[in-house]
Order: sequence, then C-alpha cells, then structure tokens
Amino acid sequence: MRTYSKGARTERELMFMLQNNGYSVMRSAGSGVNSITPDIIAVRKGKGLAFECKAWEKSNITFEKEKIDVLKRWQSNTMMDTFIAWRSNGAGWLFVKLEELAPTEKGYIITRRNALSIGRKFDEVTWVMERVDVTA
Repeated sequence: MRTYSKGARTERELMFMLQNNGYSVMRSAGSGVNSITPDIIAVRKGKGLAFECKAWEKSNITFEKEKIDVLKRWQSNTMMDTFIAWRSNGAGWLFVKLEELAPTEKGYIITRRNALSIGRKFDEVTWVMERVDVTA
C-alpha cells in the first residue's frame, strides 16, 4: 500500500502542476493495474499530453515490454506526446520520451544518468502548448 500511496501522491503532484498551467487534467484510475492508459492525460487548446508517472529513487527504472508497447499504441492512436514522468528527490521532475528509453532483453530501461543528460523539465514539455493557435 505504501508504494501505491507514493505513486498516487506523485501523480496528484503532476496533475496539480498541469492544472496550475491551464490544462484540463484527468488521472486514470487503476492505470498501474490495467495498463491500458497512461497515468495522467492533460489537454489544453485542443492538444494533449500523456504521462506515465514514476516516483523512484534508484538509479534506473525498468519497464516491461508490454507496458511500453501499450503506451506507444496510445501515443500513435491519440497523437498525444507521451512521456515517462520521473519524480526523483534532488532532481525533481524529469520527462523522457518513449523513444528515448533503451531496449533491454525483457523490456526497456531509463537510467537516472540518461534522464539527467536529456534534461527535459516541466517547462520544456508544456511550452509547446503555448504555441498552439486555436483560431487556425
């Protein structure tokens, strides 16, 4: 239950950050269980972003192949940029595109070092929405 509470708290933190930046946000109940949707879906000006959230203090996060395949299908079907949103003490939020995950024998991995070198922060993920022209 402790892991669930930590994960839910992390998801709510990102959800409120997005809401405070003008997004309409939905947290997908049971997303970690059913694995058919990302944890958070955010929409602004007709454009959307999706996030699979992780609160992890270890040096890497591994994903089962099936989970990333589901997220890639989601991204393809919805045309929403879909990110791994990694909340790490000391580093804050790091955002990794699905294509930036490294394949392994059993799935995918992202190391803290690689996520830090990518260096994508919240403002870089959301600033693209500022350029969306709803009158076009």
